[in-house]
Amino acid sequence: MSLLGTVPLLGRPAKAAIREVEIVRVTGKREADPADRQHQVSPNHIYDELRPKPYRETGGSKRTVPIAAYYLKLKTDAGVEGLYGPVDKEAAIVIDQQMRTFLTGKDALAGETLWDQLYRLNRHSSRGHFMMAISAVDNALWDLRGRYFETPVYRLLGGPTRAKVEAYGSCLGFSVEPELLRKKCAELKGQGFRNQKWFIAYGPGDGSEGLNKNVEMVRNLRESVGPDVELMFDAFSGWDLAYAIRWAKQVEQYRPRWIEEAFAVEKIESYAALRRATSVPVASGEHFYSRWHAHEYLKAGAITVVQADPEWCGGVSELVKICSLASIYDAQVIPHGHSLHSSLHVVASQSPMTCPLVEYLITKMRSYYFFEKDQLIPEQGMISLPDRPGFGITLDESKVEQQSAQRWS
Repeated sequence: MSLLGTVPLLGRPAKAAIREVEIVRVTGKREADPADRQHQVSPNHIYDELRPKPYRETGGSKRTVPIAAYYLKLKTDAGVEGLYGPVDKEAAIVIDQQMRTFLTGKDALAGETLWDQLYRLNRHSSRGHFMMAISAVDNALWDLRGRYFETPVYRLLGGPTRAKVEAYGSCLGFSVEPELLRKKCAELKGQGFRNQKWFIAYGPGDGSEGLNKNVEMVRNLRESVGPDVELMFDAFSGWDLAYAIRWAKQVEQYRPRWIEEAFAVEKIESYAALRRATSVPVASGEHFYSRWHAHEYLKAGAITVVQADPEWCGGVSELVKICSLASIYDAQVIPHGHSLHSSLHVVASQSPMTCPLVEYLITKMRSYYFFEKDQLIPEQGMISLPDRPGFGITLDESKVEQQSAQRWS
């Protein structure tokens, strides 16, 4: 923690009591592209009736569609507010129903105390929607403290370790049809993405033909981008151990950077067995919900890349603790990219050895921050650190057609 985070600015009170916890829903319209809807393998695809047919890119014209997002706003008696979002609706409901009254009157500058008290507030706090709600509140509190001390969050965390953070291009939605895949990966390389993650489309339910397609995808990518681009792959918990080992043994020659979430998160032994069976690094963590869950994986030697998501794992406060744990085990933390604000600031404050990259979900980010000014967009694969206080989130009123406070309690 920097010295700045311990001394109130001249004229500011040393305490900022929360007087209002507000969920704001903003709505508008955006232009949508009918392309880039390739499915990824899913746990339910072992069932014939739930497995989609192979995807074919058909194109089509763009159209205007409605869009909505939830933001969490914390107001204090010190005149400083915290703003964070978009926030998942499931988390927003928990905040309103179970945290709003508890937080009112509490000191917004006492972040560690509030995190611990919220964690102790509910018997189911260790995972799921309650932990997602803790994450949103924690992130909003970090934004509030950044605005209070008039500095970016990464400076409150100790200061930047670099001026720009490298992003890997996450290719969810892009077609894995061979010709389109080759074209897209080369295009992304030209845009400066030296790291690309592609999403596996097939699993055990697709038989040997599907396995062969998964292997061919890796070969096509490597041949298209050459030896200098790192390639990662995501199986979204859709495989079993035998299948994963068969795939890994066949693609080792193409040097994947990692295989992500080959199994359901509770199958730690399968992750450990896969790591022992192959030279392909093993990654998981977007469904970790705290330092304790991450520690279980690290102790078991199950993964080399921790993908804890600060939108879900407990916020900035918890992700920093997970980074400390990972550094002990010489593992890397490359946060899952459900969002960018909190991930970017944590990664920017950590050693590049521990946190070398952030995830940039290319198709999602086309619209995810639609309502915000100063969106975080990579240039030649790099995201420059913002210098605005907190996370620097400001809504673009020209895009907001309607804004209203939401209540579910």
